[in-house]
Amino acid sequence: MQDNTSGPERPRRAQRPRPKRSPIGASPGTLIADPAANRSELRLTLYSPEAIRVIENASMDDVLANCERWPVIWLDCVGLANIDLIRDIGKVFNLHPLALEDVVNTGQRPKTEFFGDHAFVVLRMIDDAAARRYEQMSLFFGEDYVVSFQEREGDPFDPVRKRLEAAVPGGLRSRDADFLAYSLIDAIVDSYFPPVDNANDRIDRIEDEMLGAPRQDHVHELHDMRRETTARKQVLWAVRDAVAALMRTEEQCIAPDTKVYFNDTLDHVIRLIQMEETQRETITGLIELHLLLGQARTNDVIGLLTIVSTIFIPLTFLVGVWGMNFDPDASPWNMPELRAWFGYPAALGFMLAIAVALLIYFRRKKWL
Repeated sequence: MQDNTSGPERPRRAQRPRPKRSPIGASPGTLIADPAANRSELRLTLYSPEAIRVIENASMDDVLANCERWPVIWLDCVGLANIDLIRDIGKVFNLHPLALEDVVNTGQRPKTEFFGDHAFVVLRMIDDAAARRYEQMSLFFGEDYVVSFQEREGDPFDPVRKRLEAAVPGGLRSRDADFLAYSLIDAIVDSYFPPVDNANDRIDRIEDEMLGAPRQDHVHELHDMRRETTARKQVLWAVRDAVAALMRTEEQCIAPDTKVYFNDTLDHVIRLIQMEETQRETITGLIELHLLLGQARTNDVIGLLTIVSTIFIPLTFLVGVWGMNFDPDASPWNMPELRAWFGYPAALGFMLAIAVALLIYFRRKKWL
């Protein structure tokens, strides 16, 4: 009976989620919700240099009632299932319909676009570094407002929220909406540093383990890390272009002093790209090192087997000669040593001497 059982298999890679797109032939600006999108919830933050107010689970009535009362408002929409709500937000803040279409069609390339009195920025935000899950972050900002759209709950904006809550003279609450937008973008960029640093630690650990006792699973882990590094690098290249566009624009929605801070964010992006490139080169080198170590181990085994075979070749020859069926009684030339009194121990001693001599020769040649 044939045994069809096999060894343990590596878990299959999770398929990459396909980005949501509008149907072919749909008119520009068409908003169609993804069936898998999360329920939409609003978080409204209103602040001035003297005060701040946060409304959880806000409604559009709250937005309309407070738009004219506060110097800067930040409307954060979590979840993209409610198309009517997103459309209403676009009407209140006069957001371009093509940009709103990019909001609901997730999977956009990071970019920056300008629509007269407001800017539109799309970034890829790390949602769960351990699960390697990313989400699209869409950001609109104008003279006195910031509107952000997230796919699901969870973001790196807690430090920004704490800075808004802190009544620090000259702090974030005393700046305009463009500086709040910079703070959010900078937080997204800086959230890439922990995964990159963790990847460096993993690379160092794998390198130490490989130099000690390389294992086959090291290659699998290195290939996974190289795939992650390539994915982050592709995102960061696009983020670099998006931030550079914010820094170099002449649009009035970004103050000149804010561009200086965007330049600092651009520097962070470039550092991340350089770190990713270094990681990829290191990972590629470790994969090649693993292959070389495997070949070296194979060569060592083959060399040892060759030495053993070389030692046994003359011994096998002697055994074959002495094992021939000659009768010493028929002729004095028919193996007279078979009648020697110490023939057997002499033969073993002679073969042992040959083996020892070969070992000494191999040692002097440094083959052992």
